[in-house]
Amino acid sequence: MERLATFALRRSWVAITCWIALLVAVTALGGLVGSAFDDDYALPGTQSQQVSERLEARSPSTAGDRVTVVLHDERGWDADTIVPDLVADLATIDHVAAVVPPDAGRGTVSEDGSVGLLDVALDGPRSDMDPDTYRRIVDVADAHRTDGLDVELSGRGIRQATRGGGSTAEFAGLLAALVILVLMFGSFLAASLPLITAVLAVGSTVGLASLLSHVLTVPGQTTAMLVLVGLGVGIDYALLILTRYRAELRSGADRSAATRTALDTAGRSVLFAGTSVIIALSGLFTLGVAAYEGTVTAVALTVLITMLASLTLLPSLLTVFGRRIERRARARDARGAGRADAWWRRWSDLVQRRPVVSLVAAVVVLGSLAAPALGMRLGFGDAGNDDPATTTRAAYDLISEKFGPGANGPLVVLTQGTEADALAARAVLADAPGVAAERLGPPVRIDADLYLTRVEPTTGPQDAATADLVRALRTDLGDPHLVGGATAANVDFADAMAARFPVFLLVVVGLSGLLLLTVFRSVAIAVKAAVFNLLSIGAALGATTLVFQDGLTWAEPGPIEAFGPVFIFAIVFGLSMDYEVFLLSRMREEWVRTRDPRAAVREGLARTGGVITAAAAIMVVVFGSFVLAPDRMLQQLGFAMAMAVLLDALVVRCLAVPAAMALLGARAWWLPRALQRALPDVHVEGRARMARSAPGSAVVPSSEPVADSAREPRR
Repeated sequence: MERLATFALRRSWVAITCWIALLVAVTALGGLVGSAFDDDYALPGTQSQQVSERLEARSPSTAGDRVTVVLHDERGWDADTIVPDLVADLATIDHVAAVVPPDAGRGTVSEDGSVGLLDVALDGPRSDMDPDTYRRIVDVADAHRTDGLDVELSGRGIRQATRGGGSTAEFAGLLAALVILVLMFGSFLAASLPLITAVLAVGSTVGLASLLSHVLTVPGQTTAMLVLVGLGVGIDYALLILTRYRAELRSGADRSAATRTALDTAGRSVLFAGTSVIIALSGLFTLGVAAYEGTVTAVALTVLITMLASLTLLPSLLTVFGRRIERRARARDARGAGRADAWWRRWSDLVQRRPVVSLVAAVVVLGSLAAPALGMRLGFGDAGNDDPATTTRAAYDLISEKFGPGANGPLVVLTQGTEADALAARAVLADAPGVAAERLGPPVRIDADLYLTRVEPTTGPQDAATADLVRALRTDLGDPHLVGGATAANVDFADAMAARFPVFLLVVVGLSGLLLLTVFRSVAIAVKAAVFNLLSIGAALGATTLVFQDGLTWAEPGPIEAFGPVFIFAIVFGLSMDYEVFLLSRMREEWVRTRDPRAAVREGLARTGGVITAAAAIMVVVFGSFVLAPDRMLQQLGFAMAMAVLLDALVVRCLAVPAAMALLGARAWWLPRALQRALPDVHVEGRARMARSAPGSAVVPSSEPVADSAREPRR
């Protein structure tokens, strides 16, 4: 860390130039090569995936993406006049393989004749389609609207093509973060440095993600997700280092010494915090989904690059602008820092006087918020969750009203066998509870021994009853029948995430706990961190369930996105380690220096409480701003991560951790001698600082009890 500081002091413009060059190079190369994002969420071995693979291999014409054009006129519409022109215009669009007009015999005209469904078949899956194809379909459909005729469209491709971008959310988050930083530092220059560091790092990663998409399966939503995570952690990491730098200036150090100390202390905290986030993300590889492995790789790369920017770019910026920052810091900090530290000391003393009450209060708050998460239902949002003003939502509502809710999420039963087998399956389907028997289609032969039967449930695609129907049909039909379709694929994905979550949980908690055990050489701290992090994340998921699943506020009620909880858990568990490392490293400094557990808690909280609160406030506004994004999954991720950080900073770090540390006392730093010998000697506080802080300039191991402090310390 000191060598990094020396580089920043001597070669500051070289580092700044290299970062700018990296941003320009990857952006230019990404624009030249383009992206190959692929929303392929295949789960090998599931029935829905087998249906998709067999259709693609045996009947490619039925495996392509489809768009439904909904024609609505309550006065009744003249199919002979309207439909032929619309069909002809749609057929001229590239990649449109077939256009099937409404037909009462096929069940695509409502009973009252006011709604007809026109089917547009494309010549490839949605992942292979150019978004311009869907936009062209929208334009052609819009051109046929009249005063009496509504033309609406549905389909996943249409949803993506007509959905707005997330730039408003990103800009709102950055603006709010800047306001908080200016209020915190009293200087626009100092406030802008964390933002510059984060934006340069995230901008570079966006270009790298485009290049990565040519090597791995990377979904299109990944860019927005890495911006969400990158801005939050980038500003957070830079803020921790900048705050320590200003604290050293306030204590009388010159700019050079302040830079070295900031990197040797807060810089180490950032290094280990970033490592913990990457470790938590690595647990997502246990899910076995290729698309999410690409997402994980891209987001982990974002965390790595933002961490490197905080350790190299920020110190270089401090070297260039240090004189102006120092002048403002000394003037402002002399007025307010002492009062803030005194407030946190009083708060720490209050918590430590009543540790049991404080700990119970924190657990009750987190447990109460976490309770709704037990009823969380995984799935995927669809057009029924879109804004009512969108064409996809209008089409969804019309189809539900005129054809039944199941028409928005039909199932398909694929029979590989004889016609008698397909007819026998149809007989079972007709008698099955939950199947709209009056809309059950006949088996359609699509290859020599392959038959396809379209099935509409009586419930909507997001209903729990529909998921139960999929599982029941698979049990009742058995071989040689497979139940698939988009709705069945969603059910398979949600079931797979739920089944693999325990393994993922063990990997993330186990690896992160091992990292904390190595860093702080304490069994109690590792266990405490895991328990409190689980509670805060559970509380955030419970709040998300109330808002997005139960629809208690602004959000349309619906399932929690199947990938959301595992991704939220990985990111937030890692981010919680940021504050854990930053707070406890300060406590350990005081513990090594004084061997007084109460003083260690008091001074650790006094020195870090303000910056943790400010950093959390910034992350909350950055993450929370993504509630403004048009994508439901991003809304859920942003809300849950903002809630988790808020609860972690206010309830866990300011209440639960001081109370638990007070109850543990010196036992908080205990480590069995066998583990002392087995674990590597890692100093997150900075070896040089520990040597200066410890009595006799010796590094006293944190694992030794107070009673043994008079013995010769082991280095």
